Amino acid sequence: MGVNFVKYQGAGNDFVVIDNRDGKFQPATETVEFLCDRNFGVGADGLMLLENDDDHDFFMRYFNSDGKESTMCGNGGRCISVFAKSLGLGSGEKVVFNSIDGLHEAHFSDEDGEVLVRLKMIDVTQIEEHEDYYFINTGSPHYVTFVEDLEEMDVYEEGKAIRNSETFMPNGTNVNFVEIFEDEIFVRTFERGVEDETLACGTGSTAAAIATALFLESDQNEWNVEVMGGYLSVSFEKTEDNTFKNVWLTGPAEKVFEGSINL
Repeated sequence: MGVNFVKYQGAGNDFVVIDNRDGKFQPATETVEFLCDRNFGVGADGLMLLENDDDHDFFMRYFNSDGKESTMCGNGGRCISVFAKSLGLGSGEKVVFNSIDGLHEAHFSDEDGEVLVRLKMIDVTQIEEHEDYYFINTGSPHYVTFVEDLEEMDVYEEGKAIRNSETFMPNGTNVNFVEIFEDEIFVRTFERGVEDETLACGTGSTAAAIATALFLESDQNEWNVEVMGGYLSVSFEKTEDNTFKNVWLTGPAEKVFEGSINL
């Protein structure tokens, strides 16, 4: 069986994307693992299926590279939106799509030849403040803690320990380490399902920006975010009860290549 795919990346977070509007591709766990395998398959942090939605431009299904269908992916949402635009879906200036965490819209712009996508995230109301970390649901669950000298940190070992700790079992959590600078934050993320540090995490960067606003008790409503794979930005409106609405994640989304693979 041959399957056509397109490979996309957003700030280094990479995905295999498949047009599944006919509904014929229903991958088993081992099939997703194979496609995402960097030695034997295409290679990616995750797989996305673009499917039909009765009321909107499309439905986004997301699978982590461990083969399991998962929660929302912010960088993936931007990438699949560009893919949808290439298929002629949406208005040309934006697409509106459904996903496991609800409705999203993505707006497109071009800056010096680079496609930027401004993606509306869900309102963020599930926020827990603990002694040394925040736990925030931005469409996916995120642990956020603040550190110094993040560049030198062993994010894999530290993140793996927290992700697998008894506190977050049985489902685990994504783990974000954040260093605050004058005009931006630097974020590194250990992603569950990938079970490794990724070059960027969109929902994690969103959680990190929100946690920073709470930690600093700041009224700043837009944060530049440096990740290992580039730069993102997060904007929002903070409400009086410290929840967040009109949350937007902005960053690049680029087609890398396309092809067909035998399964």
